[in-house]
Amino acid sequence: MIVPITILSILFIGIGFIITEKNAKYLLSGYNTMSENERGKFDIKSYIPYFRNFHIFLGLSLFVICLSVYYFIDPDWSGIVMTTYPIIAYIFFVWKGNQFSKLNNKKSNRKTIMTMIFLVVVFITIAGMFLNSLNDNNIDITGNTIKIKGDYGMELKKSDIKSIKLVNELPEISYKMNGFALQNVKKGYFKTKTGEKVKLFINSDKYPLIYIITEDNQKIYYSSKEKSNNIVFKDLKTAISK
Repeated sequence: MIVPITILSILFIGIGFIITEKNAKYLLSGYNTMSENERGKFDIKSYIPYFRNFHIFLGLSLFVICLSVYYFIDPDWSGIVMTTYPIIAYIFFVWKGNQFSKLNNKKSNRKTIMTMIFLVVVFITIAGMFLNSLNDNNIDITGNTIKIKGDYGMELKKSDIKSIKLVNELPEISYKMNGFALQNVKKGYFKTKTGEKVKLFINSDKYPLIYIITEDNQKIYYSSKEKSNNIVFKDLKTAISK
């Protein structure tokens, strides 16, 4: 998580230096679509320092805040902050940046308001997805059915399970195919370094992990956040043996 935090922070700082007064009409979003008359009513000379200072501050503050959350609160939450904090910052950026425009017309104000609303909706959507994905994938055993609830959940019949055991490590993951991943939380389909496709329900950094192989050779790794993995494993073994 530290590597993406560092890269994103450097990226924001770099953006602050890319836009200049000379290239703004080509590279600066919004300004590059204005007519010459509209550009004449926009204080680009004052806006560029504001743009640069904002992105430098965003990059530095993102780095400090995310690392503080990573080391002192929770590594997974640092990933959430890394994603949502810039959106909040850009809402302020858009609102404050409107002061550099002398286009006090409905079209300009409507565009600013719509942009801010869009960013708020994006923030709420992403934050909701993160919070939902952090919920534990509880296992429900009913009759002959074993249901793993929550994000990327699935149902298995007892007869579908070829083997189940506890393991002390997760295979080295190469990349995410279709899923959700933070520092300790990983859910969905992933590829291992050896090219195997595995399904993960890793809700915490608790060990040992529950390792299930199905009759069709699907490999599933599970770790609970709320319960002991050993207890969940015993419950599963008891249910399967019945």
